[in-house]
Amino acid sequence: MRKFNVTVNGKSYVVDVEEVSSDGVAAPVVSAVTPAAAPTTVAKPVVGEGTPVKAPMPGLILSLAHKDGDAVKKNEKIVVLEAMKMENDINAVADGTITYVVKKGDNVDTGAILAYIK
Repeated sequence: MRKFNVTVNGKSYVVDVEEVSSDGVAAPVVSAVTPAAAPTTVAKPVVGEGTPVKAPMPGLILSLAHKDGDAVKKNEKIVVLEAMKMENDINAVADGTITYVVKKGDNVDTGAILAYIK
């Protein structure tokens, strides 16, 4: 019997899977599917002031390029987002002062607000 983590519609489960021999014979499985421990948090929608910077795709926040309150310029890198094993730079959409909504290690969905620039 082997255990696997399976995610279905954003909910994780621990599943026991039994290997069968080449003749297809396997002992009955008594174990049931149980919910897995919750993965890292998903950034929640936040209402803030300024121009929102949104995630163009779902992914993991690898790093923040500035601190809250720092001045940023349009098209300057502000977040590194990992999606499909690739690192994607997310750039500022305007000049101003940045306030982050997410932190390093957060998982975000497409369209999630990452920061505001005021």
